[in-house]
Amino acid sequence: MNVLLVPLGSHGDVHPFVGLGLALKARGHTVRVIVNPFFGPLVEQAGLELIPLGKTSDYTDLAGNPELWNKLNGTKAVLRGIAHFIRPIYSAVVANHVPGQTVVVASTLALGARTAQDRHQIPTATVHLQPSVFRSYIDPPTLAGMWLGKDVPRWIMALQWTIADRLVVDRILGPELNGLRKELGLGPVKHILRDYIHSPQRTIGMFPDWYAAPQADWPAHVSLSGFPLYDERGVSALPADLRQFLDAGEKPIAFTFGSAMWHAHELLEQSAQACTLLNRRGVLLTRHREQVPARLPPGVVHADFAPFGELLPRCAALVHHGGIGTASQGLAAGIPQLILPHAHDQLDNATRLQRLGVSRMIAPERYSAEAAANELGALLTSEDTARHCKSVAGRFAGDDVMKRNCDLIEAMA
Repeated sequence: MNVLLVPLGSHGDVHPFVGLGLALKARGHTVRVIVNPFFGPLVEQAGLELIPLGKTSDYTDLAGNPELWNKLNGTKAVLRGIAHFIRPIYSAVVANHVPGQTVVVASTLALGARTAQDRHQIPTATVHLQPSVFRSYIDPPTLAGMWLGKDVPRWIMALQWTIADRLVVDRILGPELNGLRKELGLGPVKHILRDYIHSPQRTIGMFPDWYAAPQADWPAHVSLSGFPLYDERGVSALPADLRQFLDAGEKPIAFTFGSAMWHAHELLEQSAQACTLLNRRGVLLTRHREQVPARLPPGVVHADFAPFGELLPRCAALVHHGGIGTASQGLAAGIPQLILPHAHDQLDNATRLQRLGVSRMIAPERYSAEAAANELGALLTSEDTARHCKSVAGRFAGDDVMKRNCDLIEAMA
């Protein structure tokens, strides 16, 4: 096959597609990745072909916007960024389509790929990395600013989603998406995030059913494949100085607040101080060195990046923002997690991890050295939490997620 992968988002969104691309390439397929050139080094170092999408500044301008992490305005910031890429994605897919040979695998918000599917009948699968994109009245996701739940009347949930669609989602995405569709002779679409984001040919949820079970009101053709867990292993090595640090003492606490978080100085400062209060070692992970405190206390180090599959099994706990990729790596490592959900899918992920008994949650505005130390102290001393972490980690043994993904994608050809 000629496979076109279309991830859209941060490193956490791109990693699973790179892992999938490597698996498909190993099975003999030609794999090209349509993605912002900010991620070009990762794609090319993995041995995959890059099709650049836009300019690097398109990504850095969006990632550098502090509104991205606002509970209510963050969604609007993301949707505006998505609207900007609808036409470029459509053009890239069409330009690289080989009739009769091409299969497209696109992320949730790669709406240009869905339009190319409609116009040119290109076999296309949608990949959802997080369950929060599935609207359900039976088991609703937990979303900031919305009153959803099994005990909430259905009409109240429906009213909230209708208002969100009409006043926010369709108002921001509709003009660009439907303007393109009109030019192509296609009819307009509504309920973009309710219905249109799911490819009618193949929709893959890259998470397991024990994390989020499919509901009767999800699209009937959804297939769950499990957590992909790709972490740049083979491309990025565990830094030598970090390896020496890990070898030199007790397991540290790892802190990371997302690759797209460009405003984490205060969070990292409080995290370092929390390690001092706990008398524990710590690792601060961020690619943005300017966010790291100028002076770190003894026993606390900084690393730009480390493959989580190598790092986290050697850590005592994980503190993070609630991104699905980071959360799943913590689950696989079998360590307790403290989560600071800011926006997007993070609150839903944090809620699901709490249900599994492996985590605690704290609002970002309440995060301080003292609060972090208290929450981490409770996590690290809880026998129940340790038992749940070990039990969940055991679910990953022998699970070949990428084989399952490849099988699902090849079946479309």
